[in-house]
Amino acid sequence: MAQRFGGKYSPDPHSTPETGPIPAHRRPVARHPEENRPVWITLAAAPFLLGAFGEGPFALIRALAAFALIAGAAWTIREGLRAEFAYTARAAARRPAFPRKILGSIAFGLGLAVGAQAPEVGLIGSIAIGALGTVISLVAFGLDPLKNKGMDGVDAFQQERVERVVKEGETYLTAMRSAIAPTGERTLIERVARFEASARDLFRVVQEDPGDLATARRYMTVYLEGARDATVKFADLWRNTRDADARHDYESLLSDLETNFTARTKQMMADGREGLDIEIEVLRDRLAREGLATTPKQG
Repeated sequence: MAQRFGGKYSPDPHSTPETGPIPAHRRPVARHPEENRPVWITLAAAPFLLGAFGEGPFALIRALAAFALIAGAAWTIREGLRAEFAYTARAAARRPAFPRKILGSIAFGLGLAVGAQAPEVGLIGSIAIGALGTVISLVAFGLDPLKNKGMDGVDAFQQERVERVVKEGETYLTAMRSAIAPTGERTLIERVARFEASARDLFRVVQEDPGDLATARRYMTVYLEGARDATVKFADLWRNTRDADARHDYESLLSDLETNFTARTKQMMADGREGLDIEIEVLRDRLAREGLATTPKQG
């Protein structure tokens, strides 16, 4: 799944278009509100490292294993939260292939059980501590989505085609971001980020209605491949010459692309609304013929 910019060259969140065709909370770059909480699990396991030395090889192995299990659990749970957020944001989605939050919680319990082994605790006590840790983690972070949603009537083959095309498009966007970042030009980096947002809006609409792939595929592959090539060539030229005309041409290209991507996204969403209106009218006519239609209340 795609990730939000971070670090020195992160674009200002206020500069990205939050009023585009897709609501902000449904954008793929949005983050789960609890995504960073598993980091505290890793920090809480730090005492295992502090007590790993000076107690003999068995104690060293036990402490390192406990820390590794808990750190791995935190990472797995974080990935599970990201997968859950992507699942929630989409109207139609398959369940995550791996129940990461569940597996992470089990790993967390194992880490506690390994770290708690001591003569005064005993094997039963260690198992109880591990089981309690697993339950607490599951209560804190919840279960993974365990079933598909909104997939009734969706062509699985077409959905897989869409996912392959989206993956290809994400590869081009990643290459654009990687090419422009070394320039150190914040304005250019933000400009590419805004174009990424418009491209991912298009991705989201196609993912929710795979039937739109035929009209959007050229945008998601050919146009993005061209945008990537132009970005790589411009970045090389800018690094060597600081050509202002080339920069202006490149920014104009991004503006044209963003305008066209946004227009295509709005058109596909409008087509979906038109289809909904037709369905509503058909149902109203049917209800009227069967004498079940109600008269709208007058304001």
